[in-house]
Amino acid sequence: MDDLDEIHLVTNARFAAALRDWAPEDVTVHDDGTTSNEDRLGAIGDIAFAIEHGGLEGLDLLIVAGDNLIGYSLADFVHFWRTKGGSALAVHEVAERSLLRNYGVVELDADDRVVGLEEKPTDPKGDLAATASYLYRGDHLALLPRYFEGGNPPDAPGNFTAWLHTREPVFGYRAPGEWHDVGDLGQLLAADNLLRERAGLPTRSEYSLS
Repeated sequence: MDDLDEIHLVTNARFAAALRDWAPEDVTVHDDGTTSNEDRLGAIGDIAFAIEHGGLEGLDLLIVAGDNLIGYSLADFVHFWRTKGGSALAVHEVAERSLLRNYGVVELDADDRVVGLEEKPTDPKGDLAATASYLYRGDHLALLPRYFEGGNPPDAPGNFTAWLHTREPVFGYRAPGEWHDVGDLGQLLAADNLLRERAGLPTRSEYSLS
């Protein structure tokens, strides 16, 4: 994508060496030094870590969570963001209500501006799930220290967007095509079988590394 200048990937100490062995030359891998759920920085904490250690202060950033399998165009997402002028997140319509309880559920107004975002709601107020793909303006990311100082949670990336949209304009890009949150075992199996079918391989009833 022509708009992309650098690629930064944040991981924990357990997987850093393997990812550095894998990474192409244009990908910078950051080891956040954590080793367990007890000391992890959280998704928002890792964004702040990448900004500090990658020298990304003041820059506009496209942020995509590693447990996303997306079928929409990031270039189209960037174009949408440029037409709106604020920050943005990609949303996807999810018909199954039980799945919506696992995601951030987004409410948009007629101009696609975010007017509500709730992480893992027991009673979802809509059918638009945040796909953990974000485009943030640099001056909006500069508010991260203020977010943390307020005692807000460092995990679940939608929590920062939920906080931000009440202070600055954030818009929702209605992403077409496929999307799977492969952090969920059921969705991981569905995504695995989708890719296996495309490769001409037999599907399977449970996910495994074999």
